[in-house]
Amino acid sequence: MEVASERTKPQVKDYMTRDVATVSPDETVGEVATRIAESEEHSGFPVCERRRVEGFISARDLLLADDGDPIFKVMATDLLVAHPDMKVTDAARVILRSGIQKLPVVDDAGNLVGIISNADVIRSQNEPATTEKVGKLMRTLEQIHDIELTEERRTVPLSELTPTQGRVYADELEGRRYELERGLAEPLVVIDNGGTLLLADGHHRVLAADRLRIDEMDAYVIVIDHEIDLGMARTAEKEGLERIDDIDVVDYARHPLVQTTKRLQSDGGSEAE
Repeated sequence: MEVASERTKPQVKDYMTRDVATVSPDETVGEVATRIAESEEHSGFPVCERRRVEGFISARDLLLADDGDPIFKVMATDLLVAHPDMKVTDAARVILRSGIQKLPVVDDAGNLVGIISNADVIRSQNEPATTEKVGKLMRTLEQIHDIELTEERRTVPLSELTPTQGRVYADELEGRRYELERGLAEPLVVIDNGGTLLLADGHHRVLAADRLRIDEMDAYVIVIDHEIDLGMARTAEKEGLERIDDIDVVDYARHPLVQTTKRLQSDGGSEAE
């Protein structure tokens, strides 16, 4: 069992899943095969005696085994693990080079504390861009309104969000849906303007989540203690935007990028003539 650790951010503990499904070494091949077959998320499990990781069992390990064999006879014991304080980038290297999709996370005593997947790694790379976006928005608001703001990380109900963008594009909506289904979506950016939650960034994600019947999402929230006059709030009111149902979905052909491309092609054709 190999493990590496380096105490820098972002770290594995910030992105790993803490609630991990495991199997016991004494469970049978048939029992675990049934669990894998009935699951939409799992193609394998860490094998734990109490909390200590003893091995890992995948669907491939079960192929040639008898249903009555105990898992400890067929599980992989020479496995790679991550430490909670390991850099996410180091965990990513292990995942990519080994070809595995999930890496058990163990503490100094060898106890299982989580699992980190390739999807978690991708999410860790997306979020810094959102953090930078939040910082820039906060600085702009502070300068314009001469106020000091705070930032929080919250789970926000979609039903309480006021959109500030009146339209989204169908192709991008499908892209955000794909990301949500695989746990890759970035957090939203929301302004809490004296209790009114204005959606500053993430309209495609919110609408995709609504279609997937997701009721709440992770968000960076910029907190304004008392309500102030914000331009985006005036825009929302002017366009009649009160809830996410008020956002229009525009088909791909009307996307500005497509329109610009068509215009350029047309101009190019005129010049050629």
